[in-house]
Amino acid sequence: MVKSGKISIIRELWDFMRIRKKWWLGPIVLVLLLLGLLLVFTQGSALAPFIYTLF
Repeated sequence: MVKSGKISIIRELWDFMRIRKKWWLGPIVLVLLLLGLLLVFTQGSALAPFIYTLF
C-alpha cells in the first residue's frame, strides 16, 4: 500500500509537469533528490563534516 502511494505521487508530479508544460521543474526536483541522497549516504562517514559545511 505504501509503495502505491509513492508511485502515485511521482505519477501526479509527472502529469502536472506534462499537462501544464512545467518542464523547468524536472531539473530542480532531480537536484533536490540528489542532494538528499548525498546527505543520507554520507551521514555516518568521515565526509559528513565537509558536506554539512556546504549548507
